[in-house]
Amino acid sequence: MSEDLTNKAYSNPKGSELPFGGQGGLVAIIKYNSGNVQSVQYALQRLGVESVVTDDESVIRNAKKVIFPGVGHAAPAMQYLRYKELDKLIVSLQQPVLGICLGQQLMCNHSEEGNTDCLGIFNEEVKLFIPPVGKVFKVPHVGWNSIYNLKSILFEGLTGNDFVYSVHSYYTALGKDTAATTDYIVPFSASLQKDNFYAVQFHPEKSGLVGETILKNFINLA
Repeated sequence: MSEDLTNKAYSNPKGSELPFGGQGGLVAIIKYNSGNVQSVQYALQRLGVESVVTDDESVIRNAKKVIFPGVGHAAPAMQYLRYKELDKLIVSLQQPVLGICLGQQLMCNHSEEGNTDCLGIFNEEVKLFIPPVGKVFKVPHVGWNSIYNLKSILFEGLTGNDFVYSVHSYYTALGKDTAATTDYIVPFSASLQKDNFYAVQFHPEKSGLVGETILKNFINLA
């Protein structure tokens, strides 16, 4: 069962490398006062994957996989990350890391939301959706859209025209690290990948079997 064990001591009576274990080993979900953590935990639990929500450096650094989710505003989120020195920790991680929604945006260079400098993992800018004059588009972008031009192992087993669920007012433009594309007002990066860092703008934990496939692929990364 997934638990929030933030900053609690761990015992490891069986002498295994990490607490819990389970498919893919321990998954650390980074706690930084942004929403959406519980739904990510539930999605992992449905896959039989155990996780902890934590801002403890040692737990995050020693986890086999790290998920960096988020729903909220970029400026206070980055403020908290810097306060806890998680900004330095995240960029130094060597294991697979998955950013979700706000997590993807904070992994970029800069966000127009609050004129916020971010982590700089991806050399991209995060911009506000601006509907063209005379066109009717709702902002935030809420709902189901297809993803295409899939270029990451995250999407193994998908058809290249699969639908995922999104909720966001800001987007990352297309660039060299784009791993999937979505169209809403403009084509934008539905996913980014660079080295061990993976990110998705949409919510895999709310995207049915497609999202489940993506999370499984992430958990099964070497």
